[in-house]
Amino acid sequence: MISAVYSHRLFDGDQWLRDHALLIDGEQIVAILPQAEVPVDIHSLDLGGLTLAPGLIDIQVNGGGGIMFNNAPSASGVATIASAHRDYGTTGIIPTLISDTPDVQRKAAAAIAEIRAAGVAGVLGLHLEGPHFEPARRGTHKAAMIRPPADSDLAWLASLRDFPTIVTLAPEHVDPGIVRQLNEAGLLVCAGHTNASYQQICAALDEGLRGFTHLFNAMSPLQGREPGTVGAALDSADSWAGIIADGHHVHPAAIRLAHRAKEPGKLILVSDAMSTVGGPDSVEIYGERIRVEDGRLINAEGKLAGSAIALIDAVRIAHQQAGLPLEECLRMASRYPAEFLGLEAQLGRLAVGYRADLFAFDDNYRVGHTWVAGEHQSHAGA
Repeated sequence: MISAVYSHRLFDGDQWLRDHALLIDGEQIVAILPQAEVPVDIHSLDLGGLTLAPGLIDIQVNGGGGIMFNNAPSASGVATIASAHRDYGTTGIIPTLISDTPDVQRKAAAAIAEIRAAGVAGVLGLHLEGPHFEPARRGTHKAAMIRPPADSDLAWLASLRDFPTIVTLAPEHVDPGIVRQLNEAGLLVCAGHTNASYQQICAALDEGLRGFTHLFNAMSPLQGREPGTVGAALDSADSWAGIIADGHHVHPAAIRLAHRAKEPGKLILVSDAMSTVGGPDSVEIYGERIRVEDGRLINAEGKLAGSAIALIDAVRIAHQQAGLPLEECLRMASRYPAEFLGLEAQLGRLAVGYRADLFAFDDNYRVGHTWVAGEHQSHAGA
């Protein structure tokens, strides 16, 4: 059954449209028309003053709804996390497992396979953030979990072919050729929690390194005589970089500078969200309680431990504090991550033939409605 969604302000991923309607048939968008051209005999929803945009895609989600993925690497745990983020306009998530044991990693991958097989369209893949890191750049990741990759790790990673899988590692801690091996297996390899030099990152880029996890944080900085990981990330035209715009991890000026330096379309907003999104204001990971202090999540060592924002907050902060155009902030949270994941023909735009993943929000960035694969849900936010 075809249904219409009326919007006085619609962003299709490229341009703003006024007084248009989007037509949905099943899981797909079948038309975008001026409101006057919509047939009168179809079911319709008028969004009033809400803005309609492509659904947000978050490639770094550690938890939500009171659940941490590491603590509940199960299909039910993932479903809770996805539901919590959907309340904030995120219609596609990549659940992220921080450094853990091989057993927990395998349970996490099995959970993603199970929930996708069950038809939960909002779960797009898996992000394995660690444990193959530089210990000095581990951040909140538990020191006892950090280890170099064994042959069994590499063989298992190469077997993950059924859904997009991001692997964040420190390139200086894997042998030459490993990034190429993982890339050729279809994995999306990113550099993070790394002390790699500019030259080491360039070598990894030559092997197919696809991106950088939370740019500026937990990586060797840009300096005049040693550009480091940050310099290599900004200098690379073909790679993507995620950035946490939560008002704490990265200064607004650094967000602006990164946006100017990166090739257009290559800077992605991420939340790095913990379980506090849609859940209690406390987090437990590795048996340690993480506290919220002045809007920041910090561990017992005083280190930032993920963020307390949803992706819509990153859109707001990148727009209001860093001064980037709203349409670009929306692209950074929908179209660009879809392109990074190789899903740009299905997600990240409102266009005919695309999956009907979209959301509606008000001027205060409160979410009133979402659609995932055409399935509509109302929210109390707006």
